[in-house]
Amino acid sequence: MNSSSTLFDENTFYQTFTKDLLRSQEEVIIESPFITSSRTRILFPILKKLVERGVKVYVITRNPKEHELGMEIQSENAIKTFEMIGVQVLLCAGNDHRKLAILDRKVLWEGSLNILSQTHSREIMRRMEGEEIALQMFNFLKLGRFL
Repeated sequence: MNSSSTLFDENTFYQTFTKDLLRSQEEVIIESPFITSSRTRILFPILKKLVERGVKVYVITRNPKEHELGMEIQSENAIKTFEMIGVQVLLCAGNDHRKLAILDRKVLWEGSLNILSQTHSREIMRRMEGEEIALQMFNFLKLGRFL
């Protein structure tokens, strides 16, 4: 397997992740069980730019009904906002808790950080570059049946 791997925390993740997002050419898949208004405001312009460039953007998240009321409302609003710009949102049922992103099926981010909601918690994310490792995750999650 030909891939490289680097670790990031909550302080270093978003800068590199944003650069990766902006370099994406074909497809962005983000799986984040929680979505907050504050993080949506930050990532919205980037995701909008990608969609306008023709990049397919998918967000996989929990059904808002599985959240407590405050989080449910934030999640529903964010989903509506994403869908208005052309992001395809896939809702998961059953307490989904995975946190990852697959970019152009060549870069894989995975770890403990909720990409669409992180604010104050201490987290870790691993960035792995390599088509084989990204496709391994894509296939393991059986994403081909949805995308």
